[in-house]
Amino acid sequence: MSDFKSLLVANRGEIAVRIMQTAKRMGYRTVAVYSDADADALHVRTADEAVRIGTGPVTDSYLNPDAILAAARITGAEAVHPGYGFLSENSAFSQACLDQGLCFIGPPPAAIALMGDKRQAKQAVAKVGVPTVPGYAGSAQDLARLTAEAQRIGTPLMIKASAGGGGRGMRLVTDLNQLEDQLGSARTEARNAFGSDELILERAVNSPRHIEVQVLADHHGHSIHLGERDCSLQRRHQKVVEEAPSPFVTDALREAMGAAAIQVAALCQYQGVGTVEFLVDPEGQYYFLEMNTRLQVEHPVTEMITGLDLVEWQLRVAAGEPLPFTQEQIRFQGHAMEARLYAEDPYDHYLPQTGPVWVWRTEQSPGTRVDTGSVTGSDISAYYDPMLAKVIAHGPDRATALRKLDRALDQTIVLGTRTNKRFLRQLLQHKDFKAGMATTATIEEQRHHWLPLDAETLREHACLAAAWLCYRRRGSAATRLTGHSHLTLATSGQQLNLQVTEDGNGWWQTQLDSHSRRYRFQGTAPPYIMETTPSTETDDAAAWIRRTPLWIHHEDDAIWLDQGPGVSVLRDLTHQPPSPHAASGDGAILAPMDGNLLEIRVQPGDSVTTGQVVAVVEAMKMEHQLKATVSGRVTELTAIPGQQVKARALLLSIEPQAETGDDSGS
Repeated sequence: MSDFKSLLVANRGEIAVRIMQTAKRMGYRTVAVYSDADADALHVRTADEAVRIGTGPVTDSYLNPDAILAAARITGAEAVHPGYGFLSENSAFSQACLDQGLCFIGPPPAAIALMGDKRQAKQAVAKVGVPTVPGYAGSAQDLARLTAEAQRIGTPLMIKASAGGGGRGMRLVTDLNQLEDQLGSARTEARNAFGSDELILERAVNSPRHIEVQVLADHHGHSIHLGERDCSLQRRHQKVVEEAPSPFVTDALREAMGAAAIQVAALCQYQGVGTVEFLVDPEGQYYFLEMNTRLQVEHPVTEMITGLDLVEWQLRVAAGEPLPFTQEQIRFQGHAMEARLYAEDPYDHYLPQTGPVWVWRTEQSPGTRVDTGSVTGSDISAYYDPMLAKVIAHGPDRATALRKLDRALDQTIVLGTRTNKRFLRQLLQHKDFKAGMATTATIEEQRHHWLPLDAETLREHACLAAAWLCYRRRGSAATRLTGHSHLTLATSGQQLNLQVTEDGNGWWQTQLDSHSRRYRFQGTAPPYIMETTPSTETDDAAAWIRRTPLWIHHEDDAIWLDQGPGVSVLRDLTHQPPSPHAASGDGAILAPMDGNLLEIRVQPGDSVTTGQVVAVVEAMKMEHQLKATVSGRVTELTAIPGQQVKARALLLSIEPQAETGDDSGS
């Protein structure tokens, strides 16, 4: 408990902004910390004061306790809010705050330490009768013991980082012949992410629900729960869409899980806001998964159905206030959903994306909310998590909340960096999710439904982009059109040759093969007003004009366009020579994004086969394996492990193996 007037937020991005908004409303002075990569970030602009704490890598900045504590001393901050991620579940950091007379906005260090170690937490909750998933959570961590325990548990088997979360250090094993490789990979990722390579093993629960219960406890021994959130829609063991309440949970199951969550909170003498997570099998049996001793990414859906500001109650509890309500007084109103907007390509193994944000725009209407740290001009760094924003909607019922969330996503415009917006909208419209039947297996099992833009839509976007390019260039004497203009645009492996003609009345006729379209534009910056008519005027069609906003941005040779069912990225190749690495499968291994080259697993002269892992790049706190696109011989290494590489940098070259025919006649 503490009386404080100023608050340092030891985090970045959307959560730092969100905490500061509530803190300011409550009258607190706010302090931000930032790395060199975040010098102009929104959370820095939002704070009353900001302190540089290091260079871009998290170990030199947001994971540097000494730098953050020094920032508190310099600014006179009296309390520290860790947000989530980074140092939020680091018991040594929370103790260091207390030792320096700072109020740590979170539970006691002992609670963080106990629940932050999945092995110890699982053993502790089992002793008080809370169900746990069968597995191994022992201290012996040698390969022989883990192998023996894995054979005892059987497959499907889940490997988890004992100190981890967010899907890092987690592996699903379906073939024990792959166990040693999977254990090694999980250890490395866990060590890099959490500083500990301890693992636990669990029997994988088939098609479970991921249900978590929000708890709130004060310093006076009073604990309540605020209902559950369903976080079952996940990719790579990371949540994508969350909702409250769960369409699966009955009143009886809610009461049982709520009681178990409060029991876990009491076990570790919890104080503040925390979350107890469970797996629930198809029969309704629940198992303790872990306790997150911090604010959760998905806390807004609980706020929307309870009317409570959870950050406000974190601050009130830290200041020593007792909870003024009982469990019976908590009422749930309506339904809320949240979608996580990531800078990633969901159609290329969810590969994280880096780069600039040329255009950022959101629409917030009654019952919707966007929590973000991004603005036009932001830069998506390889150093940090790729989440750009949380888009949240609330309605009187689930169907209304879903409809409002889908519209809010549609009206969220990001140009300059690929995102998962289209994928999120596909998830929301899938029959299993609409029926409330989605599980943690849904995204993988239904992967054939998650499709990028089809070829015809890409061609439509190319026609539109070509007409718009001519519209933008028409005022320049050097580029003024006299008759026809010929353009070459590329998108998703297609190279398209287009002809554009201006008719003198502001209309641009675009011809692609045998298809033609007509467009007219207004404006000098996005959103442009776009009008279209049928390309061939007939009695039935000549009367109508379709008028819609057009979000489009041209930078260097890239054209970013958000129109209709999704975003296209086109390249203007009209005046450019072909790229030496344009062809896929040519043996050039390129960095998929900005990042750190962890490993090169081959040497010049080595023979490789298609699909063989040849290098590993670390970016956005994840490891990404790069595989040979051809079979052949390694001819050259152009980068070394430990090197920071830029997106599309050449790492190594493979000389494709010559095709050999069989002319033996057999």
